[in-house]
Formats: sequence, C-alpha cells, structure tokens
Amino acid sequence: MKSVLYIEDEIEIGKWVMEELEGKGYRVNWLTSGDKAMALLEQTDVIILDVMLPGLDGFTLGQRFKREYPTIPILMLSARTAVEDKIQGLTFADDYVTKPFHPKEILARVEVLLRRYNRYQEETLHLQHLVVNLEQHLVIDSRTNEEVILTGKQHYIFFYFIKHLNQILTKEQIYEGIWNEAYIEGDKSLMVHIRHLREKIEIDPSSPMIIETIRGIGYRVKA
Repeated sequence: MKSVLYIEDEIEIGKWVMEELEGKGYRVNWLTSGDKAMALLEQTDVIILDVMLPGLDGFTLGQRFKREYPTIPILMLSARTAVEDKIQGLTFADDYVTKPFHPKEILARVEVLLRRYNRYQEETLHLQHLVVNLEQHLVIDSRTNEEVILTGKQHYIFFYFIKHLNQILTKEQIYEGIWNEAYIEGDKSLMVHIRHLREKIEIDPSSPMIIETIRGIGYRVKA
C-alpha cells in the first residue's frame, strides 16, 4: 500500500481529498501543519503539500523535504495562480495544482508521479566507471566494486546533477538548489565542493569526464 503525506489546513478540502485517496487504496497521513511532517517521511511515497499553512509555508517545507528526501515526489496545492508562484513551486516540486480542483485530478496526478518515480528508483545509472543506485542513493566504483563515500554537500550536489541529468546548470541554479539561498557573485563555496567531489569520482580530476565544466555558464553531467 502506497503512503501519502498530505499537509492541508483547510478541513473541508482535506476530508474531501483524503476520502478520495483512501477510496483508491492509499494510506494517508493528513496533517494540518508541517510541524510533525519530517518524522513521517521515511514511510512516505508521495507528498501533497498546500502552500498556505500555519507556521512554515509550503514552499519552505517543500524545499526542506526535497533536500532531505529527493526521491519522494511532491505535488503542490495552492490558491495562488500567479506565474511567479508556480515557478517558485516548481523549482523543487514535481507538480503544481491551483485551487479549486477536483480530487480525481489530484488522484490522477499522484498516480503519474508514483509511476515516474518508481521507474526512476528501479534504474541503475552508469556514468563512466561509476554505477549509481538511484533507489538507495549509492555511488559504486565499478573498478573496485566499492562505495564512493560522499559527504553531505558532495552528496547533495552529485544527486542534484543526477536529477538534472544532461542539463547545463548555472552556478546560481546549483547553489540555490543546494543551499536554498541566493547566490552571491564571487562566492567560491560551490567551486570548492565540486573540486572535492571530482577528486572522489573522477579518474583524473584535472581532466573531468563526469562533471563537465561549461565555460562561462556552469556545469553538466551527461548520461
């Protein structure tokens, strides 16, 4: 049985959506704020998250959830229809639905997200000499069959590239996606972490084959 973490403070909407999900066989943990959400994420397959909540708002919570559990898909719900709000939500969320909506639409979108992520989790990605287990977030050196141990930021940066495979990413995109704050021109933190990451994953860090430098723009990891 798939488990849904549903965070919604509007009681009528919450009951409506919860009944629809439970009727289709989902186990639903419904919260009216994000206070206790982190403790439930280990057992969660998909998150449905309202933007306007008491305490921390959905954007803040969603970014935190995605950093800690990047393989759990997030569906944002919001009464905000401005393009800027949708763009903000989709910087970390996997889908964004504006209110009013029908619960059957939410159900359909949840099923799409689960199918997408189930395929993702079943895959093993090969990058040069690396074998990346996408379900367990393990990086294996195929030459030695040993795990490549990445520190916190190295791990987040590497799997941020994996999530955006084959895309050219600017320093600003990567920094804001990992640190969740605006990039300040001249900050060398990202470059230092990428240098250390290359030392662990590249055969020759001075001539990297996995994390490409796209001169004048940023970086790319190609499958």
